[in-house]
Amino acid sequence: MQIRNVAIIAHVDHGKTTLVDALLRQSKTKLSKTQDAQEAIMDSNDLERERGITIFSKNASVQLGDTKINIIDTPGHADFGGEVERVLKMADGCLLLVDAKEGPMPQTRFVLKKALALGHRVIVVINKIDKPDARPQFALDKTFELFIELGASDEIADFPVVYASAKQGKAGLTPDINTMTDITPLFDTILKFVPAPTGDPALPLQMLTVSISPDNFKGRLATGRIYNGVLKAGQEIMHIDRSGHMKKYRLTSIMTFFGLEKVEVAEASAGDIVTISGIEDVNIGETIADVQNPIALPTISIEEPTVKMTFAVNDSPFAGKEGKFSTSRQIRERLFKELETDVALRVVDGSEGNWIVSGRGELHLAILIERMRREGFEFQVSQPQVINKEVDGKKLTPYEQVFVEVPEQFSGAVIQKIGGRHGLMQNMYAEKGITFLEFVIPTRGLFGYRTEFLTDTKGLGIINTVFYQYDVDPGDWHERDQGSLVAHETGITNLYGLLNVQDRGVMFIGPGVEVYEGQVVGQNARSEDIRVNVCKTKQLSNMRSKGDGSAEHFNTPRTMDLEDALEYIGPDELVEVTPKTIRIRKTILNENEAKRKAKGMQ
Repeated sequence: MQIRNVAIIAHVDHGKTTLVDALLRQSKTKLSKTQDAQEAIMDSNDLERERGITIFSKNASVQLGDTKINIIDTPGHADFGGEVERVLKMADGCLLLVDAKEGPMPQTRFVLKKALALGHRVIVVINKIDKPDARPQFALDKTFELFIELGASDEIADFPVVYASAKQGKAGLTPDINTMTDITPLFDTILKFVPAPTGDPALPLQMLTVSISPDNFKGRLATGRIYNGVLKAGQEIMHIDRSGHMKKYRLTSIMTFFGLEKVEVAEASAGDIVTISGIEDVNIGETIADVQNPIALPTISIEEPTVKMTFAVNDSPFAGKEGKFSTSRQIRERLFKELETDVALRVVDGSEGNWIVSGRGELHLAILIERMRREGFEFQVSQPQVINKEVDGKKLTPYEQVFVEVPEQFSGAVIQKIGGRHGLMQNMYAEKGITFLEFVIPTRGLFGYRTEFLTDTKGLGIINTVFYQYDVDPGDWHERDQGSLVAHETGITNLYGLLNVQDRGVMFIGPGVEVYEGQVVGQNARSEDIRVNVCKTKQLSNMRSKGDGSAEHFNTPRTMDLEDALEYIGPDELVEVTPKTIRIRKTILNENEAKRKAKGMQ
């Protein structure tokens, strides 16, 4: 049986998962009833479905005659770059999806750069040509420019092109949707241009593990690609870890992918993607080798994290009320368990019984926090901070490339705000009333900007970022302009108390909510923090004034989700995360104690 290993790469929301759905359905691959009924079959995680993005890479395969095509769906967001770098190692070619209206986007650049570095043959798929404002020729020209910009060789830059509407399950070699009937032209192009995997079944066994997953019955599962040799169920193998240490194990099972299912097989040979069990301490990037002749494959190097946060046990007055897992042992175990499957994450024990968790960006860490919250964990986290480096006595800080699309009338506000955060404009052009801007800005300058950006552009702007490089820290950072409204006592909020306070700024909570002393209940319109009494009730008496009975208007409070809260908090604040609630609080809850500490530090 012939094999083709293909990774699907694209910017967030350009239709990767929808295209995989079409490939699976039209290859007559058997799906379970629940899979057949749902859209975005590959988005198996609740968070992925809600956000419409791929976070974890997935494997599937389709059978075309005597050829098996292994499909690898990759994340499109740069914060999950650790995942992208690993899974591309399993592929021999890539489908690069580009939106026919938008053309290649910042994250397209990121994933394409990784694919070209591995020398993969790339098939460009111009997707969503059924959109009324689709511009397939524009998308194709921009994609070609991107290949040249990234230094692609003449052979790779002469890429095959397929036009498609993944939603309708149609593809063709010309951009005319009326001439298309099904997705077959895409299958034909894959078979023609993606090379069969190299590797010799007669050579000693070599397999590289690229992802780890737990199984209640089989234990630790390792998924990877066999580069050379043959794997058999029950075979003795040699596990070589990152430091070169070797240990013998016996495989308990070998599984390959058929459709979306893992199916047990007796053996698999060079070129195939398999999942094995029986190796209890296997990790990502390690080699499974032949016992008689163990040869290690190069380990996978991953870019360093750029953002860190402090995780700690929840010590608020409401601690332990809403979470199932809230002890330091449980939180520590969960964080270190995440390291097994996320190679771009770092966790270090802190000095005060907390943990320093570092990741590729704010979204990377926010997704981890959200997953832990849904699993029943309760904890608190600090303000995100950038990870600086010192090289030759200079303090270097991470910089991001920022790509912005906004209606022309809002471009001035965006340029002014990003400029005020030490952003330097690299490029600017306008097209059909839309301004395209490109900046280089320190990562720290982007903290807390997302909400401002949405407000300034009336929700019509699109902003994308990708890691650029480490450079000298510009310094002269000013903290946020607005202070917090802080509850001065523990109790239940009352409409009367909230009405008295709402003129001071924006409220985060409504009436009838339990709050504690030191909890942040709103954003002050001025720069200092104010303690407010939101639990105040009206004194009842039998005297009535003339204005009684005319109801005052209470403004709808601003709902703070996890990412809003992480963006909002200052250095003296924390986000309390529980399965039911996200609260913002002062690190030191008591006002007098906080003042004493501030005086002591001066």
